[in-house]
Amino acid sequence: APGVFQLACLLVELDTADETSRILCADALYQMDRGEEAHRLLSLALSRNPQRAPVLARLALLQLKKGFVYDGNQLLQRVIRTGDTSCLLPIMDIFKDEDRKLMQTHCRLQALAILE
Repeated sequence: APGVFQLACLLVELDTADETSRILCADALYQMDRGEEAHRLLSLALSRNPQRAPVLARLALLQLKKGFVYDGNQLLQRVIRTGDTSCLLPIMDIFKDEDRKLMQTHCRLQALAILE
């Protein structure tokens, strides 16, 4: 993760508008347990493109990790409204095991609540 972070930072320096490099940088920060920095980077990316589903999904996880269930739900609802939920499965591969379980459990509970 540190090497990926350094590479992503260089890519961001080369092209400050490159959203993919910012997401890669945020993923590396997340892997290095620097969630607050990842959150700031993703928030900046979201301010530039408020309907970007991969950014919204990553932010949702970070909010759920902090215990901000309402905010996490709001972000997940925005992902669903974009119509681009295909980003969720690849993102789950990035998440750490405990975070993947947190997201899966949360989504499952929300789906059950909706069905009831």
